[in-house]
Amino acid sequence: MSKLIWGWTGVAGLALAATVQTTHADVAPGDRITADNVERAAGLISPGLEWCIRRGWPITVREPRKIAWPKAYRDATEKYASQVTLSADGLTVHHYVAGQPFPNIDPKDPQAALKIMWNYNYGMVTTDDVDLRNFDADTGSITEHGLGVERHFLLAHFRRLFWNGRLYVEPKPEKPNPNGYRVQQGLYPILEPFDLKGVGTLNNRYLDPLKQDDTWLYLPSLRRVRRLSSAQRSDALFGQDTDVDSFGGYAGQISWMDWKLLGEREVLAVMHGDHYPVKWDAKVDWAFDERWEKRKVWVVEGTSKLPQYAFSKRVIFIDQETWTIPFSDLYDRSGELWKIWINDYSFRTRPEGSNAIEYPDEMGFVPAIVMVDMQLEHATKASLPSARFAGEQGWYFNQGEKAGVTDDWFSVAALVSAGR
Repeated sequence: MSKLIWGWTGVAGLALAATVQTTHADVAPGDRITADNVERAAGLISPGLEWCIRRGWPITVREPRKIAWPKAYRDATEKYASQVTLSADGLTVHHYVAGQPFPNIDPKDPQAALKIMWNYNYGMVTTDDVDLRNFDADTGSITEHGLGVERHFLLAHFRRLFWNGRLYVEPKPEKPNPNGYRVQQGLYPILEPFDLKGVGTLNNRYLDPLKQDDTWLYLPSLRRVRRLSSAQRSDALFGQDTDVDSFGGYAGQISWMDWKLLGEREVLAVMHGDHYPVKWDAKVDWAFDERWEKRKVWVVEGTSKLPQYAFSKRVIFIDQETWTIPFSDLYDRSGELWKIWINDYSFRTRPEGSNAIEYPDEMGFVPAIVMVDMQLEHATKASLPSARFAGEQGWYFNQGEKAGVTDDWFSVAALVSAGR
């Protein structure tokens, strides 16, 4: 199996050196990786993650655990995958109904990278809908005393509605779809800080890979809705570090990048987080305090086709079992390492709380995310949900109207109304 070796380059620090056959140091359950012994994890972390560890982010290693596909997703894959084909340009999936489109990846396949990205696009954690409620975020400079908080954000909802590949909520496997949507999503309203109260965004993505997203930003202070281009989705807003296209590790359209498979390898990742809500490290408070396990991943590089896109490329690590992204490294237009997105996953059948929904399968709860700007030594961390709301389960999967995920919520009129 090909491995990746990392080297130093440029003023930004670490960058990908080459894809070669090599060996790396190893870690065992119970090990604690810190700035003092980060070399022990060589080959198991990305350049961005190494930067974080060298600035205090502690990594505690745990025994790996398998994660089973949800039964409905597994059954759909077995039923439909054999009929799925990929267009010659790799941008259109034909005859897809539900489940994973390409369950058997051959690294020698010229379209392997594109098939991996389509598997991520139709992953087991993105089937019908999701509602994330009552979450907050802090952003500020990284100092030796922790995060120097500059702004605190509180948000009411992040919702997604998938129009095809549906497995749980009627109508399925596809909603009546005259507009040709793949997914609609919205992040609104912002509740804090006061000067951003009511701000929100909406996005429509289409099944047609050549059709640009519809993305709107509502600014109550100006009483206007602003249309954003696809390239502007890579811009960080409101003084924090995250951009819409980095949500989840990558939330852009597949057609916006040229994709290349760099290899497959093992990395350290958080897939079975113990803490829900998140527990932040006592000293390095921009780092979640969790146990990391060795996971097999595909490593895919996406180079932007959009001239005004903020990032020249993304190096994305995709878990081979869950098809989620534990972390991804982002590079600026000059090719220097710039940012990292890190996900805190906690696969479980239910969150904390006496009234929490019990799911028949383990679901991909995300108690926290962190995005770090290595060049500015700046970070944004989000608690999903906020610890301010006792008993709030935060994530609601495949609940449809019961969770308020309705077609009319994803309208500009609803966005404006909620922001007034």
